[in-house]
Amino acid sequence: MKIAVTGKGGVGKTTLSALLARELARQGKRVLAIDADPNANLAGALGYDEEKSGRIEPLIEKKALIEERTGSKPGEMGGYFVLNPKVDDLVEKFSVETEGLRLMVTGELKEALGGCYCPENSLLRSFLRHLMVERDEWVILDMEAGFEHLTRGTAESVGMLLVVMEPGLRALKTAEKITSLAHQLHIRKVGYVINKVHSKGQEKRIADKLGADDIWTTIPFDFQALEADLSGVSPYDQCPEMREKAKELMKLCVNVE
Repeated sequence: MKIAVTGKGGVGKTTLSALLARELARQGKRVLAIDADPNANLAGALGYDEEKSGRIEPLIEKKALIEERTGSKPGEMGGYFVLNPKVDDLVEKFSVETEGLRLMVTGELKEALGGCYCPENSLLRSFLRHLMVERDEWVILDMEAGFEHLTRGTAESVGMLLVVMEPGLRALKTAEKITSLAHQLHIRKVGYVINKVHSKGQEKRIADKLGADDIWTTIPFDFQALEADLSGVSPYDQCPEMREKAKELMKLCVNVE
């Protein structure tokens, strides 16, 4: 099963991704967590200690690897490069183990400017296609608010898209745009996760706008999540109510599978 998590910045995409990945690992499933958000924070949310174990270098920063696999130096103007480079060994070579699962950081797709970023994008898109289409473990993809990482072929292999939002008009508008794009890309299962909810009234107002059936779960605002973040602790370890919400979502995922 491949689960992509997206939404406006700051709504809790990374927190939810970490909760789901940790819960799946607790259930004994093989899990690969992918941080594809430019503001990469999934490692810390999972419980990875960067000070102790070192920074995880994003895939897109590995210049020697990109040149080796694509035949072109990153940042070079023009020239030829391999459109479908070898990527099937990258998880084994560059993922790190933490909390019973594997983790990789891909980095941000670069905006094409005169062809100077084509080799990087070629490697990253090929890698994501490999993850979505060819690998058979559970993949949790922590995305930015958009589908720049996904082509039509990879998006169609996403088993579930979780659109995270918080009570607020801007988050709502972003969620609606993402859902529209998801339908265009033929993603089969799309559900909303409402995070940081303060009251039943907020929950009802959002349900009235989005449709209650499309809201798969709501997560109450949790001060313990703030404390976990300040302490560098995974919310999975410190926030029992959020952990229970992750279990609820996993039941949906198993039913879809």
